[in-house]
Amino acid sequence: MPTIREQSHLPSLGAHERAEVGNRLQEMVVELVDLSLLGKQLHWSVVGRHFRSLHLQLDELVDSWRELADTVAERAVAIGSFPDGQATTIAADSPIDTIDRGPIEDLEVVRLLSARLAAVAERARERSEHVSEIDPASEDVFIEVIRALEEQLWMARAQLPV
Repeated sequence: MPTIREQSHLPSLGAHERAEVGNRLQEMVVELVDLSLLGKQLHWSVVGRHFRSLHLQLDELVDSWRELADTVAERAVAIGSFPDGQATTIAADSPIDTIDRGPIEDLEVVRLLSARLAAVAERARERSEHVSEIDPASEDVFIEVIRALEEQLWMARAQLPV
């Protein structure tokens, strides 16, 4: 009689490896969901000369982070781990610095965004390196996230004065 594990057709990772990769994927889901929440807060808070372009750019970024979170979460499920993107989990587990409520000048929005994007991209890179030997398919997901975040960081930083 096949075991439940065999019936569910999980990738051939051991329990320890599955848990390790699942934990790294969960951390990434938390940060991407939190980035999307932060992005909406900045979207509502931005003021200044570049309001319109930043307002629209932040909506695009939020959509991207939500799609990336979904990709990461679906990879977690594919290996037999179940992600948690609930508000209480995000609030408790996210290492992303919060921002103050209220109006924020456009260039300060770009600075705040750039600093957080850089930190999240760096942690994504560390996670990718951590899982590279364990599960190359999950490493590919992290690489996709890193590429997107680093491109977004470049585009944000390009708006800052030289």
